[in-house]
Amino acid sequence: MWLFLLLIVLVGAYFIFYRTYVHRKTFTSPVTLYEKTVIVTGSNTGIGKATALALALRGARVIVACRSKQRGEDAVRDIRRESGNDEVVFMPLDLASMKSIRSFAETFLKFESRLDLLINNAGLAAPGRTEDGLGLVFGVNHIGPFLLTNLLLDRLKECAPSRVINVSSHGHDVGTIDFNCISTHKRLGMGSSDMDIFKMYCHSKLCNVLFTHELAKRLKGMNVTCYSLHPGSVRSEIARDMNSWYMMILKHLMQMFFQTDAMSGSQTTLYCALQEGIEPLSGRYFSDCEVREVKPEARDDEIARKLWDVSERLCGMA
Repeated sequence: MWLFLLLIVLVGAYFIFYRTYVHRKTFTSPVTLYEKTVIVTGSNTGIGKATALALALRGARVIVACRSKQRGEDAVRDIRRESGNDEVVFMPLDLASMKSIRSFAETFLKFESRLDLLINNAGLAAPGRTEDGLGLVFGVNHIGPFLLTNLLLDRLKECAPSRVINVSSHGHDVGTIDFNCISTHKRLGMGSSDMDIFKMYCHSKLCNVLFTHELAKRLKGMNVTCYSLHPGSVRSEIARDMNSWYMMILKHLMQMFFQTDAMSGSQTTLYCALQEGIEPLSGRYFSDCEVREVKPEARDDEIARKLWDVSERLCGMA
């Protein structure tokens, strides 16, 4: 508990410094996306919605992929109005259900001829299990995007050059991979306390980085590149279900010190999606529109390959 309180203090101090002294970069590029199709998961709110709007403004056909039909359709109306682009559509996708993911992919592949950008943006930090019995955090933040990406890879290859963007977090730095936990299906991303959920969130964000690392190796020479990233620090709904008193303090600090502009927070996502010339950096991790080094565990070939194999089994792909 006291360690967590110390973490709260350090997070608050970090963001006071960050907001006061660090100037975040804004991605500017003349790249347009006419006749290109993009999927942005979790694009009904926050950074995802800001990302979808920025891509729509560049002329892309944007698929708003999220669970709630009402919130998804509301987001579509907002993005169409603000961008003047009517090629923005909602498609239902629940990353906590492999059945929903497979249905989404089947419908998309049937009715959409192109896929140029897949942005795995959706994420959460909440208790519970997925429809398939996995821990909710692990299932939605890693297994869902893993399955979705693999189901859509052939279309991405057909439309190359194309890209996959996996939104991770600085939290991956304190994450670890427990293969005994994953392989046995026990306590898989489960947790009864907010501290447990926070840990699982960080573990899942490390999975995002490792997934990207291994995906880049498997896509080498196919003109499909992939990148993981830490998005801008903004107020979000990720921790909306974490309500212990110490998490309430942490969320209050977030409201005080995080940027309030989701578009500012989407800049690194847009950089990885659109920046020309970064193809040789496929598989790398970005923050503030720059490539960053990650800890040894986050770039370990054996760990990344083992995580891929385990993820395939959990998805029923192996």
